[in-house]
Amino acid sequence: MANKLHIVSLGCTKNLVDTEVMMGKLKNFELTDAQDDADVIIVNTCGFIDAAKEESLNTVLSLHDARKDDSLLVMAGCLSERYKEELMEQLPEVDIFTGVGDYERIDELLAQKKSRFSEEVYLIDGAERVVTGSNYHAYIKLSEGCNQTCSFCAIPSFKGKLKSRDLDSIAREVEALVAKGFWDFSFVSQDSSSFLRDQNVKDGLSLLIERIELIEGVKSARILYLYPSTTTIALLKNIAKSKIFHNYFDMPIQHINDDMLRIMKRGFGKEKTLELLEFMRSLPDSFVRTSFIVGHPGETEEMFEEMCSFAKEFGFDRINVFNYSDEETTSAYDMHDKIDDETRAERAEILGAIAKEVMHESLQNEIGKKRTIVIDGESEEHEFLLSARELLWAPEIDGEIYVNDRTDDEAELVYGKAYEATITELVGDILTATVDNAKKEH
Repeated sequence: MANKLHIVSLGCTKNLVDTEVMMGKLKNFELTDAQDDADVIIVNTCGFIDAAKEESLNTVLSLHDARKDDSLLVMAGCLSERYKEELMEQLPEVDIFTGVGDYERIDELLAQKKSRFSEEVYLIDGAERVVTGSNYHAYIKLSEGCNQTCSFCAIPSFKGKLKSRDLDSIAREVEALVAKGFWDFSFVSQDSSSFLRDQNVKDGLSLLIERIELIEGVKSARILYLYPSTTTIALLKNIAKSKIFHNYFDMPIQHINDDMLRIMKRGFGKEKTLELLEFMRSLPDSFVRTSFIVGHPGETEEMFEEMCSFAKEFGFDRINVFNYSDEETTSAYDMHDKIDDETRAERAEILGAIAKEVMHESLQNEIGKKRTIVIDGESEEHEFLLSARELLWAPEIDGEIYVNDRTDDEAELVYGKAYEATITELVGDILTATVDNAKKEH
């Protein structure tokens, strides 16, 4: 088989880990950015909501249009898993279909030129990945599947119930990555705060924190995707006590109105959700990110206004806004009192504007503060500006900082290293910073 590979990873960072596993199995291939030069094209798709499904299909079809005649086009991942029968019948453009269970067997599928859908969801354990996008940061997947029954979410229908990795498996992966020079890690899953609950362990994340702290060379870590009803004050205190894990709290609450939280089957009402959020906010140097869904069936104007007021006033650092997507296999799909498309779009625009204001205020509050930043490389803005982020932040989603000066002009700043810096200015939505002493790496 000729060996030029073009690979596209769509959707979430969990998908990215699976894409990196496929790249690890195909290390004998030469990566190419030119789809018309590739012998194999792989798209790891997302099937979460309508917009993601549309992006996945458009990507597959556009890559087919651009590819050379004798190449192989592979459709993998969540969308392929969720609609396998329909897609295999309706997309003759695709040569190989596979879902969420065979990432580590991608080399076999290519060699056999066969589609395959294993019944079990793939859970990484010992596979060698090709980590992309960074020479110091990697995502670590904790589990697959989800035991929650949120009214709007189709993930359990094609990812199944929660299946956690063993602590030792995770530790081995982190140790292997540390040996390659990685020192900053983001731990991810559909519901990270339920980690190990399928193994009858209720404090799995606290055990994870203790285990990762034992690994020499891990300097920085954060946990993404906490779920309200499985997050406890005890867990938050353990994160706050950690010398490695940041006070970074990413907890999508989806709404704040009591009745809507019940309709959404979120497990917690407003009072307990607020208790968690306020404790997070009270911790030193905390960063609080959330997401809201607008236009869920049954959402009244009053419910929406309550959410807008809360989003504006609470003091979040970042907010994601999702327009409700009517997904088959979910309980919301069969609900009455659906919100029309125009109203949903209007509400998404209103809350989206609030989310921008909230982010701007959070960034504004950083001016004048001493922060640990990490240099990622040259900025796209100007060759004399370096691109960085606060080490606390999750890569790519929380923002970019331009380093435009340093107090020690003679010392060279090293990509992938952390430095103490002073945040100096906010230009649009991008902060600028001065490295305080380039000779001192954090």
